[in-house]
Amino acid sequence: MSDYKTIIVIGRQFGSGGKSVAAEIGKRLSIPVYDNELIKKAAEDSGFNPALFEKVDERRSFLSLPGFVDGGKYGISENYVDRDGLFKIQSQVISDISEKGSAIFVGRCSDYVLREKNPLSVFITSPMEERIARVAERESITPEAAASLIRKKDKVRQTYYNFYTLGNWGLAENYDICINSALLGTEEAAECIIGFGKKAGRIQ
Repeated sequence: MSDYKTIIVIGRQFGSGGKSVAAEIGKRLSIPVYDNELIKKAAEDSGFNPALFEKVDERRSFLSLPGFVDGGKYGISENYVDRDGLFKIQSQVISDISEKGSAIFVGRCSDYVLREKNPLSVFITSPMEERIARVAERESITPEAAASLIRKKDKVRQTYYNFYTLGNWGLAENYDICINSALLGTEEAAECIIGFGKKAGRIQ
């Protein structure tokens, strides 16, 4: 039995449908997708309240937050941890999961964390008008509010990614393949990524 592992890391603009594309890839390849689940896993392993991870998910600041930890597998005994500490815990969870089998990771600097494992690195984008329509419908808000939310979320992701990786979030040359999900739709985008991955030798 082969011990080959397929590791796919997906970055995405807010409202581009990146999570849906990841889910479709996971369904087609029978590979688990880790997004919000990753936060819960990090919390379980570290002994922190999951709400703490959700509060700082893909955000960056220099403030410390109360953690009320019990130590967990990482042996942290203080009653607080800063966001850098949470990033390290989450990165270790990503690494641990990738060691156990094939996986798809959405966001959270997973391309950087797993860079030595040579994963298939994907970035999902979409025109602003398409993203506004998707977010407005999903969140039940006006197009104006959706546009404002998209700009805010993308800025937060960019700041978070650039700080921890010293790279450039969304820059095409940082990824193996960039997909405009609006041109293909979720299913076709997933099929395109899988086909590319197989030709590139990253998916078996």
